[in-house]
Parts: sequence; structure tokens; C-alpha cells
Amino acid sequence: MTRPSRLDNPEYAAFAWARYRRLMGWMFLFTLIITSGALYFFWRENGFVSIHFYIATAAGIIFSVMLMCALMGLVFLSSGTGHDESIEDPFADLADDDDDAGRP
Repeated sequence: MTRPSRLDNPEYAAFAWARYRRLMGWMFLFTLIITSGALYFFWRENGFVSIHFYIATAAGIIFSVMLMCALMGLVFLSSGTGHDESIEDPFADLADDDDDAGRP
């Protein structure tokens, strides 16, 4: 039988998802600051190359950093709410038996 997760509680789930959205908002602001700094650095070192270069660079930085933030935020959400511990591992008994097998 699976154990209940704290995300099953609607009030706690709303709190956890609000915290996740707040984290994503702060990370988006941080990403915009870093992206503008990188674009300024490229402009200062190379001058105006092409608008397409700056658009592609900004899109690449923003997409990469926000994807990383979203995935890591979901890891923290899952771990922090106890959702990871709520699963039932069907192979847990097999792992315990395999540790003793084949060793003198």
C-alpha cells in the first residue's frame, strides 16, 4: 500500500506550488540579469554583429537556464514535500536479498 504524500493535501499542495512559482519568478529575474550581462559583454567585445546573433544568444541562455531551474525546482518540490518517500518500491526486497548473494 502506498503511503500518502503531503501533496495530497490541497492546502499544502497550494502552498508548495506557490513556493515553486515564486522560485521560478526569482530565477527568471536572475536569468534576465545574467542574459543582459552576457549580451553586454558580447556587444562590448565584438560590437554589433547581427541582431540574429543577439536574439539567438538570449533565447539560448534563457531557455537553458530556465529549463534547468524548472527541473531542479521540481526535484526540490518532490523531495521537500515528502512525495519521494510516498512511493512503494517493489524491488526493495530483491535488493536486500541480492546484497547477501554470492559473497563468502
